[in-house]
Amino acid sequence: MNIILMGLPGAGKGTQADKISKQHQIPHISTGDMFRLAIKEGTDLGKKAKEFMDQGELVPDEVTIGIVKERLAKDDCENGFLLDGFPRTIAQAEALQTLLAGLQKSIDYVLHVDVPEENLVERLTGRRICQTCGATYHVIYNPPKQEGICDNDGSELIQREDDQAETVKTRLEVNIKQMQPLLDFYHEKGYLVKVDGDQGIDQVFQDIKSILKK
Repeated sequence: MNIILMGLPGAGKGTQADKISKQHQIPHISTGDMFRLAIKEGTDLGKKAKEFMDQGELVPDEVTIGIVKERLAKDDCENGFLLDGFPRTIAQAEALQTLLAGLQKSIDYVLHVDVPEENLVERLTGRRICQTCGATYHVIYNPPKQEGICDNDGSELIQREDDQAETVKTRLEVNIKQMQPLLDFYHEKGYLVKVDGDQGIDQVFQDIKSILKK
């Protein structure tokens, strides 16, 4: 089964990706993982990607697509894959269609874990981090036993700068603008299925399992 998973920051996409991967025994492949593997293996494309990343530049599409092609051709993708964080643009989506055809594969589902923007703001701005051990809490969904104090070591919990309301709203706006054309693209092709992500983790996964059984 070949799946693309989409969703805004805070939608719980990563959690669901891990569950789907284990359930269907297919690799969960994120863009970052692909780059790190290509760099570690020292492939020509991995070396090229590293050059751009070391300079703080975006890796060009032709290099990214090449790395995706190499990754999807590996043995562990024989029974399927779950792509997370790729594609990010229409150009990448079209290139993915072409390379999958060359590998005699096709997309089965594009799952969109959908959560209202205002709820995502609440989820993301409520996150708190322990400065010492790195433990993560949430003021509503996973609060510490004592407000503002880490359960593990008693250190003060902080809110990261990128979790503050204005930063979160800007980040979401950028992601919505980037993601909408892709949702339209896959809707037109008949791959897109929307999942209500504004539920408990287990219920979201039950809904996804029902979709993938069809």
